[in-house]
Amino acid sequence: MVERMRPYLAVLSARYRLLLQYRAAALAGFATAAFFSLAAADQSPMTLTQVVIYVWLGQALLGLLPWNVDPELSEKMLSGAVAYELLRPLDLYNFWYARTVAYRTATATLRAIPMVVVVGVGLPLVGMAEWALPPPPSVAAGFLFLGSIAATVLLASAITMLMHVALVWTLTGRGFNAIMMGVVSVLSGLIIPLPLFPDWLQGILYWQPFRGLADVPFRIYGGHIGVDAALLEIVLQLVWTVVIVGFGRAALAYASRRVVVQGG
Repeated sequence: MVERMRPYLAVLSARYRLLLQYRAAALAGFATAAFFSLAAADQSPMTLTQVVIYVWLGQALLGLLPWNVDPELSEKMLSGAVAYELLRPLDLYNFWYARTVAYRTATATLRAIPMVVVVGVGLPLVGMAEWALPPPPSVAAGFLFLGSIAATVLLASAITMLMHVALVWTLTGRGFNAIMMGVVSVLSGLIIPLPLFPDWLQGILYWQPFRGLADVPFRIYGGHIGVDAALLEIVLQLVWTVVIVGFGRAALAYASRRVVVQGG
């Protein structure tokens, strides 16, 4: 009996020890729970309505976040079809950037429209108005939210382009998809609204680019960022976009001179 069980026990032991190596995921889960507990223990910097808005917008606009590469472009890298992209009489960065904007916005549109209808119109009709998505607190806030979302699309596409350029070396986007899922979710404020993080982290969180992906537009919509401050926040989103686009262009120019086409 012991001899028969030995292979299975060996598999169990090996798999268990392998999974124990994912300490970062365990620590991230503990940190998330701890931050939620600390936020609940103190007076929240956001009202219930603002948090509800934050959560619904995060779910509706999930497709905008740059945590995955365009699978079609990744497939072209693997098959060697990217050679046709290099021969097009177009600026390659602009061409891929336009594709990326379409990729980010199409996914978000298909998800956002039905969700907004359900949580904005449906929930009040069934007596759950407290948990529904309300309109922005003012017309100005609504227009600023639209401006911020437009800046979010540009910023998210610029970050995604960095991953697309890196496909020249990595060929597949699986690694990026795995890494960026956690990075973007936390630093954009999607999992935990950034104002709920400890005070000593606020300075760092404010100046990092991922904040412009969710934290800024969602808080503008909810009125947590006022009309006067919203303009500066949108400018900061655009500044980060310009910086990342510049870096992406430089990386693509370098990669284009040294690209090795796969396939045949």
